Amino acid sequence: MRFDIVTLFPDCFTSILTSGLLGKALAKQIAQVNLINPRDFTTDKHRKVDDEPYGGGVGMLMKPEPIFAAVESLPVLPRRDVILMSPQGQTINQPLLRELATNYDQLIVICGHYEGVDDRVLNLVTREVSLGDFILTGGEIPAMALLNGVVRLLPGTVGKVESLKAESFEEGLLDYPQYTRPANFRGWQVPDVLLSGNHAEIARWRFQQQIKRTGLRRPDLLEKWKQERGQGTENREEGTN
Repeated sequence: MRFDIVTLFPDCFTSILTSGLLGKALAKQIAQVNLINPRDFTTDKHRKVDDEPYGGGVGMLMKPEPIFAAVESLPVLPRRDVILMSPQGQTINQPLLRELATNYDQLIVICGHYEGVDDRVLNLVTREVSLGDFILTGGEIPAMALLNGVVRLLPGTVGKVESLKAESFEEGLLDYPQYTRPANFRGWQVPDVLLSGNHAEIARWRFQQQIKRTGLRRPDLLEKWKQERGQGTENREEGTN
């Protein structure tokens, strides 16, 4: 998959592109990331990328010309999505990451800055995406989250594909508690069932813990999960008692 990230601050991405699973995925050419600075597409001697908003107001807006020129300089792959990172966009969640990882070969990600972008930039964009209901100084951090979340779903990034299926949100529930050695740490004991070797009992316990943890921490998710499964949910829960 090809990622083209339009950013005024490409240096922000230096560390994440060379670290951890993401760095390994790029080294294995599972994904390709290109950083495009719209300042390189300005035509004035001051390389100006922002200006005052018409009608007055506080702050500056990113000008449309450099952004359009940056995006239009890129190759066009058949399955392409152009994303503006914006607090007004769709909140990133696991279904969105799966959709992007599955249905697209090229993601162009535009990182806004200052007070945002000239609204005419939306004519370039196929969707707006947000990290959440809060404001950051720019779109780089949300873009990193999107990049990381999509790349880790691409085949070959994560060694054990099964681990992706058991994570929080993949089945609509939060993940179950997990433990490693030592079995007893400062008096906190690993649950006996996990030491039993009984895989059926372990699976039952884990599912019960998912239900319990989701109900305590995200009751909205649990309610949605139950509604989506209807009667089938009740039957499955009864089978775990």
